[in-house]
Amino acid sequence: MEFSVNNLSTEKLETACLVVGVYESATLTPTAEKLDKVSEGYLSTLLKKGDLTGKVGQSLVLHNVPNIAAERVLLVGVGKSDELTQRQYKKVIQKTAQVLNDIGVQNATISLPQLQVSNRSLYWNVRFAIETMQDNAYSYDEFKSKKSEPSKLANIVFNIDEKGDLIEAEKAVKEAKAIATGVLAAKNVANCPPNVCNPKYLADLAKGLAKDYAKVQTTIIDEKEMAGLGMNSYLAVSRGSANEAFMSVIEYKNNPNPDAKPIVLVGKGLTFDSGGISIKPSASMDEMKYDMGGAASVYGTMKAIAELQLPINVVGVLAGCENMPDGDAYRPGDIVTTMSGLTVEVLNTDAEGRLVLCDALTYVERFGPELVIDIATLTGACVVALGEVNSGLFSQNEELATDLLSAAKQADDKTWRLPMDEEYQEQLKSNFADLANVGSRMGGAITAGMFLSNFTKNYTWAHLDIAGTAWKSGAAKGATGRPVPLLTQFLMNKAYN
Repeated sequence: MEFSVNNLSTEKLETACLVVGVYESATLTPTAEKLDKVSEGYLSTLLKKGDLTGKVGQSLVLHNVPNIAAERVLLVGVGKSDELTQRQYKKVIQKTAQVLNDIGVQNATISLPQLQVSNRSLYWNVRFAIETMQDNAYSYDEFKSKKSEPSKLANIVFNIDEKGDLIEAEKAVKEAKAIATGVLAAKNVANCPPNVCNPKYLADLAKGLAKDYAKVQTTIIDEKEMAGLGMNSYLAVSRGSANEAFMSVIEYKNNPNPDAKPIVLVGKGLTFDSGGISIKPSASMDEMKYDMGGAASVYGTMKAIAELQLPINVVGVLAGCENMPDGDAYRPGDIVTTMSGLTVEVLNTDAEGRLVLCDALTYVERFGPELVIDIATLTGACVVALGEVNSGLFSQNEELATDLLSAAKQADDKTWRLPMDEEYQEQLKSNFADLANVGSRMGGAITAGMFLSNFTKNYTWAHLDIAGTAWKSGAAKGATGRPVPLLTQFLMNKAYN
């Protein structure tokens, strides 16, 4: 689907469908008022008859509107004029996309970005419209014998009232398309079945980025090299699987300052997590293919910033691994020596993500990073705490935490900060090693973050627990692509501010 902007008189727009909003109580928006005036009261007459009240989610397709060049006019309810929230606005866009698909038009012109959305500008309205429409159009049918019918809708034009707003609107289109591309990439890799998407598959995707983008180079670390580096914790998790572990290191270099330190993103890439010897219940275990959601989001973010050609240096790490029960699998009671030299007593082999991440977090010290963010579907405890709405943010650095929360709010990729008080470290004490890999059930998301903090002493660091937000269960089961919008926005802010 292609997106663009223009600035033309609404009544003269030659398009298969012109989309305008109607407020609740059948009040016309300014754009609809213009059409009503040109059509000699055609719209207001219909509204007086009760054909549309303007509530969010309502729609009405009109044909042959007098004195209007458009073939059809789609009226969409947008709620109360002074109470339109971001969530409602996205629902309006979703409804618009649905109706346009249903009526089978190939092109449409939309005037909705002119709406007053709480605390948002026209830039954000255009950007959210594109991101929402791309999300609405997503379908994963790679492994279906009968593919989904492609949408006929191919071109969307956003008509902007003020010519002076065109530059901001064009910027919104460019940035939204890049972010949507990253989200799509993250969804596709996360939705891929685990018999196809294994650690080598992730490595091949990472190498593909280097082929597609001149500013990207990729290095693959295999198990032999991991052993030489002392990444025994990472390797312990992989030991029970027939699929070898690979850590993919993607370097994007585009900072005009050759000495600029990179920002490092580390994604947990458990392409399947059975729990190992501490095996999970069988119910919903198929969803453990999504335990590489962190790596998927890093991959998608690297693709987005390469599309945007951000003037910044970023290293993305896909920590690919598979956790399976086997005669050689690691066990509860084992003690492993991490790359950092710290020893860890394994109390639960299903707390494997932190054992992979701790070595990856030690490895990235060699880049002398400005800061490091790890992204992981790490704990069920975070899902209990925050549900499927907010990702969990953990950081002991106030500036970094504030910047991430600000980016999350900008991108509408909701995130909530949880505490990291020293007292939580007490739960990770072991009688036999430097650390235990789990604490008690209480504060489980926090103790997981505290465990990782022991391996991040040499740089500024934050942890995002996306266990509740990386995918949806039930009838809508599938990857969400989060937190690609948050991470990309954060990196855009770093590049341009």
